[in-house]
Parts: sequence; structure tokens; C-alpha cells
Amino acid sequence: MNFALKISHIIDLITEWYSKVIYWLVLVMIGVGVWNVLGRYIGKIIGENLSSNSFIEFQWYLFDLIFFLGAAYTLKKDSHVRVDIFYKNLSAKRKALINILGVILFLIPFCGVIIYFSWQYVFNSWQIMEMSPDDGGLPRYPIKTIIILSPILLIIQGISELIKNMGIILNIYPE
Repeated sequence: MNFALKISHIIDLITEWYSKVIYWLVLVMIGVGVWNVLGRYIGKIIGENLSSNSFIEFQWYLFDLIFFLGAAYTLKKDSHVRVDIFYKNLSAKRKALINILGVILFLIPFCGVIIYFSWQYVFNSWQIMEMSPDDGGLPRYPIKTIIILSPILLIIQGISELIKNMGIILNIYPE
């Protein structure tokens, strides 16, 4: 079990590392959003278009990255939405058992379904090098890869959570 806890620790470190990248993407997204707004209004004043579809799509893509890649970090921090009516009053071991069941019965199967049904969709997008239909738009195929990457990262973080919750049940991981 100690080896498994070391694996869990490594997974958590990786999740923490890329969550710091996501943190900075939030600031970049805000900056791009401010530019889009200011560019639109200043552009009207000076008679020059200072924004474009690529800037607008770039802001969407940044939001997609933040949302999809942030899901595993949210799982790690136990910050996802849950109905705490009963859960909050349970002992640490019962919470751990519920978390284990949640990962095994819901998280991993749901992520597996997403990967299974999205694989061909993402592959086709890469195969045709799909572009945005809007003038000056960005390529769509790289961002669509996140549809598969996000559930993979969720499964990996879910495995880490399984290990930690097993450690709680076996009294070898702090509650």
C-alpha cells in the first residue's frame, strides 16, 4: 500500500503542477476578454477593427482549457458539487467508502463513456485538420483533443483518490 500511496502522491503533484498552468490561463483569458471588449469599442471610435474572430475563439478555447483541465484538480481538492445532507455528518471512513464507490461506479465508467463516444469525433477532426467556419477562426482539432484528455486526467486523479481513500479505511493515510 505504501507504493500505491507514492503513486498517488506523484499523481497529485502532476495535477498540482498543471493546475498552476491553468491558473495563469485564467489571467490570459481575462486579458484576451478585456482586449476583445476594448478593441471593439476603441475600434468603433477610430474606425479600425482591433478585434477579430480569432481573438474571440482564443478566449473560448482558453475557457475550455480551464474548465476541462480543471476538473481533475477540482476532484483532487474535493471541491466538486455534492449533496452534503448526509455526507457531511459521516465519519472519515464512511466518507472514504462513499468516495471509493463514487469513483468506481460513477467517475471511471462516465469518463470511459466520454472517451469511447468522443474518440472517433476527435480523430475525424484531426484527420481533416478541422478549422473554424468563421473568417479568421482558429483550428478546431487541437481544442477538441481536450474532450478526451480531460476524462483521462479525471480517471488518473480518480485512481489517486481511490488509493488515498483506501488508505483512510486501512488507517495508513491521514484523514
